[in-house]
Amino acid sequence: MHRSLSTLLLGLSVLVTSCGESRQNKAASGTIQEPAIMDPHSHASASAARTTHLDLAITVDMDARTLYGSATYAVQPNGAANIVLDTDGLQVDSVQVDGRPVAHTLGDSTLIGKALTVPIDAVTKELTVHYRTGAEAKALQWLSPKQTADKAHPFLFTQGQAILTRTWIPIQDSPGIRMTYNATVKVPSELMAVMSASNPQARTADGVYSFAMEQPIPAYLMALAVGDISFAAIGERTGVYAERSVVEKAAWEFAEMERMLEAAEALYGPYRWGRYDVIVLPPSFPFGGMENPRLTFATPTIIAGDRSLTALIAHELAHSWSGNLVTNATWNDFWLNEGFTVYFENRIVEAIYGEERARMLQVLGRQELTNTLNALDEDGHAHDTHLRLDLAGRDPDEGMTDIAYEKGFAFLKMLESKAGRERFDAFLRGYFERHAFQSMTTDAFLAYLQDQLLTPAQVEVDLKRWVDGPGLPADALVPTYEGFTLVEQQMDAWLKGGGTAALNTAEWNTFQWMHFLRHLPADITTERLAELDKAYRLSESGNAEVLAAWLEQCVRHDHDPAFPALDRFLTNVGRRKFLMPLYGELMRSEKGKVLARTIYQQARPNYHSVAVRSLDELLAWKEQKPPASF
Repeated sequence: MHRSLSTLLLGLSVLVTSCGESRQNKAASGTIQEPAIMDPHSHASASAARTTHLDLAITVDMDARTLYGSATYAVQPNGAANIVLDTDGLQVDSVQVDGRPVAHTLGDSTLIGKALTVPIDAVTKELTVHYRTGAEAKALQWLSPKQTADKAHPFLFTQGQAILTRTWIPIQDSPGIRMTYNATVKVPSELMAVMSASNPQARTADGVYSFAMEQPIPAYLMALAVGDISFAAIGERTGVYAERSVVEKAAWEFAEMERMLEAAEALYGPYRWGRYDVIVLPPSFPFGGMENPRLTFATPTIIAGDRSLTALIAHELAHSWSGNLVTNATWNDFWLNEGFTVYFENRIVEAIYGEERARMLQVLGRQELTNTLNALDEDGHAHDTHLRLDLAGRDPDEGMTDIAYEKGFAFLKMLESKAGRERFDAFLRGYFERHAFQSMTTDAFLAYLQDQLLTPAQVEVDLKRWVDGPGLPADALVPTYEGFTLVEQQMDAWLKGGGTAALNTAEWNTFQWMHFLRHLPADITTERLAELDKAYRLSESGNAEVLAAWLEQCVRHDHDPAFPALDRFLTNVGRRKFLMPLYGELMRSEKGKVLARTIYQQARPNYHSVAVRSLDELLAWKEQKPPASF
């Protein structure tokens, strides 16, 4: 998942391997034995009875906004008397074990949903659950035609990370449990279905689609999208899905996907998933991207018209190794997914676009990390600045901050500097190869790191300080980029009366604009903001990153002329990365609170449940009703 740069405003050990490998992966890696591990966010246990393959058969009722059908699992009993699945809000109609109806129990509702417990025995081979989704299934976002780009047909997409797949499939919803799957999905004939699996490139006449995922994946990577979708090929193994009016723009924007895939393989080994495609979803998608295998789910806010924001594609592609191939065993180990992916993303960007762009992204990422570290420390949450987290009893979404992404990246960048890039690359390539289709804890990774890199290279690192300590250790590298220094010099000349002519913006790229807007002085006047907007029409920018940075400054300095653009942006865009800082700035003043709640009242139905949860808390929505008007 692409990092949420401002999740700082959100409410503040052993190696695990897969026994659900496809035949080809078993042949490649041999039989794998799995030690026990406890996942505090799942009722299932990787060491107890578990599922190894899923046959999913569902119908998508777009009018009733429900999914219904059956989930049939191949079962590995492991000597257990029961098998336990995770559910949340599902209606379970019946359960069969090896074709025979059996009694089942659905436990009490908890933070992590309800446990579905089914009796089995030592010879049980198959479990079938007939079910339907509830009205408030958190993973599902049902969009009316007016909420889509083409305004003609409804749309559905799922978002499973971290523990939401259990809201649309009864499943063992732990990242430490992997399985293969096949699916048959029935949708209205005028629509098309795609999944995190093998996908059609044209729609069927009857609306029935079949899917196969031959590689074992954890439940959070199960994904489905249904809509008036078209496909455009980019390369031999890459392509893009989107609504009809979006697909050509997206194909142009993502033209470097095949090159990115080749660059990634050159760095860290073969791509194991067959194809790599991207689907551009409607703007309510709450993240920049989600690394669902074979089919990244992406926000349209990365379509800037100049290919400047495609590092997000590099990030989600990198997850095909760090996250999807080698997966955090629990959400306490989330940094193993995201820190590695930010590092890998940066290396792909460097290979395709050059070292300068890679260093720009490093500097911007460090700025975001510094803000997050400061905010968590000020709020008394320094423990959440550790790489290894303790999220027991908490929603794992609270751990998805810049710490996992940018502090994790800083850790790996430091290791690269001490061991040397060539040795570090060999280490990472071996790490992905040796642990392919397995899950990893922090302790297991640190032991592997010590044995395979630090000791042979005679490198000393204070691992405990980095992994279980707050903030950034003293040996963290400080990224720099001379092009940002030039921007700061021009800004200084403009502020001293040089006029906008002092800003040589014709040669600025997106990242220099972001740096400029982030560093406007705290005492800047609304007149100077008006001067910028008149010269550069920032309130009309088609680049979501630039527009969001601009609007944040306008809110901070009460620049009223930009508020209509703010209203449009917050109403149309559901990406949490942008929503949280903008609403957060509004909530700093009484006038802003009224405006925030007024906009939110209209926009809230457009947002995914992931964003709604965070914003409800930020805006105290349950405690305070919004005013009728502003």
